[in-house]
Amino acid sequence: MALVETTIDPNGICRDKQTKPLFQSEAVVTEKVTPIKAKEGVSDTSKAQQDSAPDTQSATPATAQEKASVAKADTATPSNPNSDKPHVAETADTSAMTEELEGLRKRAKSAEDKVEELNRKLVAPKTSPVARPARMKKRHWGVLASFLCMVMAPLLGVLLYLFVIAEDQYISSTGFTVRGQEGTSATDLLGGLAQFAGAGGSTGSDSAILYEYIQSQELVEKIDQELNLREHFSEHWPRDWAFALWPDATVEDLTWFWRRIVTIAYDSGSGLTEIQVTAYDREMAQSITQAIVRYSQERINALNDQAREDAMRYARADLDEALERLKVAREELIQFRTRTRIVDPEADIQGRMGVMNNLQQQLAEALVKHDLLRGSVSDDDPRLANSERVIDVIRERIDQERTNFASDASVSGGGAGEAYPSLISEFERLTVDRAFAEESYRVALTSLELARDEASRQSRYLATYISPTLAEDSQYPKRGMFTFLAGLMLLMSWAILVLIYYSVRDRR
Repeated sequence: MALVETTIDPNGICRDKQTKPLFQSEAVVTEKVTPIKAKEGVSDTSKAQQDSAPDTQSATPATAQEKASVAKADTATPSNPNSDKPHVAETADTSAMTEELEGLRKRAKSAEDKVEELNRKLVAPKTSPVARPARMKKRHWGVLASFLCMVMAPLLGVLLYLFVIAEDQYISSTGFTVRGQEGTSATDLLGGLAQFAGAGGSTGSDSAILYEYIQSQELVEKIDQELNLREHFSEHWPRDWAFALWPDATVEDLTWFWRRIVTIAYDSGSGLTEIQVTAYDREMAQSITQAIVRYSQERINALNDQAREDAMRYARADLDEALERLKVAREELIQFRTRTRIVDPEADIQGRMGVMNNLQQQLAEALVKHDLLRGSVSDDDPRLANSERVIDVIRERIDQERTNFASDASVSGGGAGEAYPSLISEFERLTVDRAFAEESYRVALTSLELARDEASRQSRYLATYISPTLAEDSQYPKRGMFTFLAGLMLLMSWAILVLIYYSVRDRR
């Protein structure tokens, strides 16, 4: 690099004159420019010298031109004191060069500042850039305002209501189960296996029926007529509007409110049922619990009576039918005896058979006597004729008795115009009907007794293992839990809305 000196000749033309070269390790700009010295181990020094070299070259001619302009001005004045026009032109050129010189000085100053900045960067250790301090923006203030409006304000309202406005409520608890009388039936002998087979599940079904009955409108109406539930639970309306009942509530509204104040826990495996009742007064809560137990016992007794009646109804119907059949059979037998005047045809037959047997015996004896007599007397003996006449009479009587068993003639002392075999057949039929009716009646009577015993053995009763309790301190409403749940729900709702807002904003 060489220093260039600018001069102005007498004709006003600027000429440049190159002087001796400068050192390679320094860049001389002006008296106000600080030279940049090379440093070992820094690779950016040459780049800084290249950046500062043009400014130095541009600044050197300006300094020489300034010196030449000043020298020309000093020499031009005495050389031509009488010429005004050249002096005016030289003055204008000097002003232009002065302005240009000022501009070059400003550029040199900026170059010097840049060189100093580069030197500081080269010497200073490399550090990571520091982020600007965070500042609240409009959307941040909006999110904060929404948090206050959607979370904090409602939560404060909940706290105010629970701890200042809400009335204390008391809890009364009771526990019971449906039990059956002990028996030695086949299902009892099976033990626990009957539970899997479905036997012995009547107590479980009764407990399930009782579970539904406690929540029914029928029980609510009975307890309301007894304890006046509407008046008690609408006492704090409308101040405690969240937990109280409105005064003009219908029976359907009261049933809905009943399921809020009565909590039922039923275990289908063990059959245990626990009930909790909440009320504004501890005595009222206990009274409601006692009423539930009493009406539940009445319902179980009604179920027992109905089951017993169902079990014995069919046995009684069979017994009535058998009794009617027996009455008809006996009435027919009585009519037969009245008509035939034969009390017992079997006994009559036995009597007739006795007569036949007697006649047969007499005939045999007469024949024996006739044979003995004929061997000892002559043929014209009157005793022989008398013996023959006796034998003929006996034989006629035997034939007549035999004829009476199978003939259609009137039976001596029996029904007029009726054959004895038909009478015997009718009597046997009536006898069989009467025996069947009597046996059916005995079976029906035994079935009725068994049904009565079975119904008594399978009866159910309500066993209370926790008597209705009387509270000493209020346990409801659970203010801490309700406050936590309300805060959690409000916070989750607000967070979801904020996430939706930022998602929509990022998509724009």
